[in-house]
Amino acid sequence: MREHTPRRWAWLGVLVTGLALYAVVLWTLVHTQNPNFVPALILLGATVVPLAFLTFAQARTGRWQVPTSALVISAFFGGVIGIVVAGTLEYDTLRGLGVLPMVLVAVIEESAKLIVPLILLLTIMSRHERRLPSDGLIIGVASGMGFAALETMGYGFTALLASGGNIGSVEQTLFLRGLTSPAGHTAWTGLTAGALWALIAAPSLRRALAFIGTFAGAVVLHTCWDTFGAPIPYVILAAISLGWLFLALRHYRTFAEHSPAAVSLRPLTI
Repeated sequence: MREHTPRRWAWLGVLVTGLALYAVVLWTLVHTQNPNFVPALILLGATVVPLAFLTFAQARTGRWQVPTSALVISAFFGGVIGIVVAGTLEYDTLRGLGVLPMVLVAVIEESAKLIVPLILLLTIMSRHERRLPSDGLIIGVASGMGFAALETMGYGFTALLASGGNIGSVEQTLFLRGLTSPAGHTAWTGLTAGALWALIAAPSLRRALAFIGTFAGAVVLHTCWDTFGAPIPYVILAAISLGWLFLALRHYRTFAEHSPAAVSLRPLTI
């Protein structure tokens, strides 16, 4: 079944509306020189692109839709809990070892971002007869979106302080991190959460290996992303991350539309 056109293109409305609001806030900030508008600028700059991407992915998961409430919970609590847990573990590791290897940062952050999706997956599966890995993927995308948005907000605030209040520096940080967020935390957490859902739904050695391989792949991509600082490696890593995510989404959607067990499932509620 093809999605209705308005739903397929809802992401464009989110993106255009968000960018328009960002432009209005930026103009007001520059015009009035009122620093009270800085938090709104950072909030919009950090969330518009990830939210548009989440809307894009949600419209392509097939007939069965994860409710907005589950996505809000995953994005908010997944982001907050993920960034707090990751930040604490990274601080303790740095204090204990004296160094913090990039691969260890990737392992910590990729694990922390799965906490809330795992809770949601287990809760949903205990209440409903859902066995669709695409649900896990989109919930993971929401959690990664929340984590990426909060991290971008932190970097934007740091740029503001480090530049002595230079809004141009904040804009640059928000643009770069906001634009690349779908190919980073958002995609990696969606992939690992989707593989985790598939494993929990039908445990098997093959699916366990698939989850381990997916998590390891996300860690490798994350490590490379943090290691290389040139544009070309970023483009390559972004293409790999997004390509992998879309292939997984297509695979899970095909499963949902053709599996006899999936056809009889009720729409998901929470």
